[in-house]
Amino acid sequence: MSAANPIPAGGNTRRPPCTFNAETGAPMIELKSVTRAFNSDRGEVVALECINLTIRQGEFVTIVGPSGCGKSTVLNVIVGLLEPTSGEKLYRGKPLRGVNHDIGYVTQQDNLFPWRTVIENVTFGLEMRGIGNRSERQDRAHTLLKRVGLDGFSDHYRHELSGGMRQRVNIVRTLAYEPKVILLDEPFGPLDAQTRLNLQDLLMRLRAERPETTFVFITHDLAEAITLGDRAAVMSARPGRIRDVIEVPLEHPRDVYTINTDPRFRALFDRLWEHLAEEMRGGDGS
Repeated sequence: MSAANPIPAGGNTRRPPCTFNAETGAPMIELKSVTRAFNSDRGEVVALECINLTIRQGEFVTIVGPSGCGKSTVLNVIVGLLEPTSGEKLYRGKPLRGVNHDIGYVTQQDNLFPWRTVIENVTFGLEMRGIGNRSERQDRAHTLLKRVGLDGFSDHYRHELSGGMRQRVNIVRTLAYEPKVILLDEPFGPLDAQTRLNLQDLLMRLRAERPETTFVFITHDLAEAITLGDRAAVMSARPGRIRDVIEVPLEHPRDVYTINTDPRFRALFDRLWEHLAEEMRGGDGS
């Protein structure tokens, strides 16, 4: 993954030309000079400006940036809930409009159906896609629920689960139909620190079992971005651009409970924080 023409280290006041530099390899997702604007009562609001981002198959990419910079808008463009105002979006090298059903989307809210049991929630996506018969769908759901420690909760309803358990069901519901790309929009945001760590560990283990799956993960937590990501894309304040893309050269498998003791972790954290601090100061370095 790379960003073409990232914003200079001095901030977002000197914007580079909106161009895209092609690169070799087989990308999964490409955003080329993507801008997304919205109309409001106060006029046009530019949420994204000249986003250049390439994500390859099997990568785990995290995205960080100031509040309101357009991180969720990037995911909505990738999945096809929003179309670029200008620029180009490619999936496996081809332009694609509309919702991409190869992509799974996990949001901060679990969005479980309260009238369905846990297993009925997990099998819902399989039913909608006509995957397997009822017995096969149940078997796949039971296997995944056992994998995430919820095999004893198949017949429970949403209100009977903790926040962390609900989000595990939410993730499993997406994994069940085996999407090629999984987008996660701050899925652990509302959870306590211990539960976040446990779910980070779970996600790392699930990712290791599915090396062909591509993950794009939004977070406000810089430590989480480093712990999970192969690379971390840093966005500028609105209108959002890719300020930098930072390699995370920490070996796999990663122990989410001790990875912050690695000296390289501290250096990566400081680099991410430097970018965000400049954005919060208005990009002038003052």
